[in-house]
Amino acid sequence: MPDGAAPDQREVFRVAYAPAESDSRMFGGNSNWRGPVWFPVNALLIEALERYHHFYGDELRVECPAGSGRTMNLFEAAREIERRLTRLFEIDALGQRPYHGAAARYDSLPEWREWVLFHEYFDGDTGRGLGASHQTGWTALVARFLEKQAAWRAAKG
Repeated sequence: MPDGAAPDQREVFRVAYAPAESDSRMFGGNSNWRGPVWFPVNALLIEALERYHHFYGDELRVECPAGSGRTMNLFEAAREIERRLTRLFEIDALGQRPYHGAAARYDSLPEWREWVLFHEYFDGDTGRGLGASHQTGWTALVARFLEKQAAWRAAKG
């Protein structure tokens, strides 16, 4: 376009959006650079739900999980998200922690069994830890979630 010329009104600009995973090799291919489950984002969502519940009370209900037909208030939805996040670290019925994925040594070898890794982010389908396995910063929010769950259960009786 020459200097001073009017832009072509038919020209369309847009920014493509690819949720969860990058669609380019720019970040190392399937590096999952945005990560489907990030603890800090979920912590902000939980806090927002708690605050909205403070104002809207029990009358505002949402379907949770989506498509289940089950409704709950915003406080209960916040607890459900916390429960799902903490479950990544809990030993399940098979004696495994979901965030270990297929790394059997952490679940089967006694010297590794109690070592809890704080991954940077997690696979949204399997819960397998991804990214840095020593991310003791924001993923340590799980301790806050566990504390809140214990307080909530104690208050419930």
